[in-house]
Amino acid sequence: MSAVDLVRGLARNNAFSNRRLLAACARLTPEAFAAARTSFFPSILETANHILEVDLYYLDALREGGRGQAVFEAYRPFADPAALAAAQADTDAALVGFCDGLDDAGLSREVATDRGEDGRVMERVDALLLHLFQHQIHHRGQIHAMLAGTDVPPPQLDEFFLRFDAGRRVGRGEGVGSRQ
Repeated sequence: MSAVDLVRGLARNNAFSNRRLLAACARLTPEAFAAARTSFFPSILETANHILEVDLYYLDALREGGRGQAVFEAYRPFADPAALAAAQADTDAALVGFCDGLDDAGLSREVATDRGEDGRVMERVDALLLHLFQHQIHHRGQIHAMLAGTDVPPPQLDEFFLRFDAGRRVGRGEGVGSRQ
């Protein structure tokens, strides 16, 4: 598998995992979604919003949109899991589209990241994408653990890359080779 194919697969896995996890969150009551829990962010609501907010920040940097830290200042958290899931799906589709447009040269290109008081830092696109995917996995794992303390069972999130798992994936376009 080439680096470009890997990044495209990771973008699709990111969308798949967000979709599955937020579908489970939508089954929570509003009180359970916002309830205080033990984790880095103190609720499922805050952690899920953080995932979207960081996606928006890095997508802006990758596209050289120029908003930088203003993404965080403008972000308004979603209290409703369905509205959050819709916004996350739009952002995931944009990230998949970005990755689909990459080639080897695009992966090695450098873009500026606005690091506030630390200024602008140039980063390689491939490194930013790998960081973003790892960041999302990290926080989805926290939501997964928090869901275990609710009436909604945490969904399986690792049924994506293997042929063995193809029958367990729900819907179309959720495998590595698809470009939906």
